[in-house]
Order: sequence, then C-alpha cells, then structure tokens
Amino acid sequence: MRRLVWLGMDVICVLVFCAVGRRSHDEGLSVTGVATTAWPFLTGTVVGWLASRGWRQPTALVPTGVTVWLCTVVVGMALRKASSAGVAASFVVVAASVTAFLLLGWRTVVGVTLRRRSGV
Repeated sequence: MRRLVWLGMDVICVLVFCAVGRRSHDEGLSVTGVATTAWPFLTGTVVGWLASRGWRQPTALVPTGVTVWLCTVVVGMALRKASSAGVAASFVVVAASVTAFLLLGWRTVVGVTLRRRSGV
C-alpha cells in the first residue's frame, strides 16, 4: 500500500506540472484540460516505474527517480509529438527542468529526512 502512495507522489508532481503550465499559458484548469495535457507524461511516469521497478525502491533517487524522470520526459514528448501536440525545444527544456525539480526533489527530501532520522 505504501508503494502506491509513492507512485501517487509522482502522479501528483506530473499533475502539478501540467496544471501550472496550463495556468501560465491561460489555458484553464478544467479536469479535462489538465488530463489532456497530462496523459502523455503520466504514461511516461508509469513506463518509468515499470522500467525501474519503482515499487522496489520507490524513494531512491537513483535508479528509480532518475528513470521515472527521464521516462516521463522522453515518453511524454514522444506521445505529444505523435498526437500532434507541441514539442518546441523551449518546452522540452522547461518540462525537463520542472519535472526534474518535482520528481527528484521529493525523493531528495525523503532521503535527507530518512538519513537524519537514522542518524547517518
């Protein structure tokens, strides 16, 4: 059950990225709109979880976090391209940066917190 919470963290991060992006481009925050923007990236997140076997070490920065992040961006952009959505170079850079901050950031915070608790 706890592993689903960690997967949920990644899903929330992707949804936040998509919602903030839509908001910053005045595209609105409807459930349908966010879902339309998010599905390629969420698919990439799931691919990343499967590729890294994320359920084994869901909070690990390496390999889980990096694999999930890379798959989120690469698969997400590939699916956007395939569905005729925008993949401008500037968008790829922003998406990679923001999702890195979110997907790797929460894992970094969890890792530091766990190390402090264990006195390492």
